[in-house]
Amino acid sequence: MKKFIGLSLAALLITSMLATAALAGATLTIESWRNDDSDIWTDTIIPAFNKKHPDIKVVFAPMPPAEYNAGLNAKLAGGTAGDLITCRPFDASLELFNKGYLVALDDLKGMDEFSDVAKSAWQTDDGKSTFSVPMASVIHGFIYNKEAFKELGLSVPTTEAEFFTVLDKIKADGTYIPLSMGTADQWEAATMGFQNIGPNYWKGEEGRKALIAGTAKLTDKPYTNTWAQLAKWAPYMGKGFKAQKYPDSQNLFTLGRAAIYPAGSWDITTFNTQADFEFGAFPPPLPAGATKGYISDHTDIALGLNAGSKNQEAAKTFLAWMTTAEFAELYANALPGFFPLSSHKVSLKDPVAQEFVNWRNTHESTIRNSYQILSRGTPNLENQLWNVSAKVINATMTPEEAAKETQAGLEKWYKPQQ
Repeated sequence: MKKFIGLSLAALLITSMLATAALAGATLTIESWRNDDSDIWTDTIIPAFNKKHPDIKVVFAPMPPAEYNAGLNAKLAGGTAGDLITCRPFDASLELFNKGYLVALDDLKGMDEFSDVAKSAWQTDDGKSTFSVPMASVIHGFIYNKEAFKELGLSVPTTEAEFFTVLDKIKADGTYIPLSMGTADQWEAATMGFQNIGPNYWKGEEGRKALIAGTAKLTDKPYTNTWAQLAKWAPYMGKGFKAQKYPDSQNLFTLGRAAIYPAGSWDITTFNTQADFEFGAFPPPLPAGATKGYISDHTDIALGLNAGSKNQEAAKTFLAWMTTAEFAELYANALPGFFPLSSHKVSLKDPVAQEFVNWRNTHESTIRNSYQILSRGTPNLENQLWNVSAKVINATMTPEEAAKETQAGLEKWYKPQQ
């Protein structure tokens, strides 16, 4: 018996030593499209990880964003991809998992720090397998010029009635363009317009999931009411807004010529470097009669494990560290406007980024309603929303026509809506 125990302990010791040796000899390579993040990874994130795990070398090896999907697929197919794969949300990454390129991470230590909403962008449709560690989301709302508000004696609006009162006062004064947004690129009309204010109408996840289930339609009141509100923006968007592109809108705001900017939180970094005035943020104002607010807290980026990696344990060690409060705070402060998706409370140094993330305490989070499942067919719902939302603002389509067109498009290929 003693001999057996001795042999067992020896076996366990050898196994442990082999595992430690495997970790110590590992070099992990991270594939990513975020080539603008290289300094953040090499100067901040990787050194912080190495303080706890000095024997695991990590190399951040990004590609140009436009080349990432094709390049990554070629590497995975050829068996030359890195150990850790930066994953875009929803279908592109789901396809990689379904092809066997990504490992299910449901049992990874720390995955319970993420909510169902946070994990939804990197899960199978049935929610049974999660194949990436969520890294960050972006939040929608409105960024405003604090100096302009002070100059005109304006208060931050909390209801839609107050919002339009503020816009009317800015327009009447004439010093500033009330709303800095154009419709030339179309996507802003949907992303910073429809998906920004819409969750207050369709009640966030409740409405989004109802569309997927087929128990709600895009012709229902929550959607026509959203487009009706968007149509009311046009008189406040300044002359020439139909020809105005995304960089134009950014420039009008940072040059101090516009008072309010319908925003994605990723704009914070741009405005920090370009605006010479103080700015703040407020969430989508509540519609009449609403008592609960919703925000588009959209899942944006995650990290998965290459099934073909020869450094599985070392890669899991890195991924488990990414679920910690330490990583969440490091990443959020390195990239203001990209917010941790874990449940950890983090302190942000950027005051406007902190304003955005504080809304999670007072509002319910949801994701863009066209991103999961509903843009897999033809016509693509996401692209349709771009087009019809721009047309509604341009007054070339009514809210009801926008609703009919998008609903008809969904019914052409999506069975639950037929």
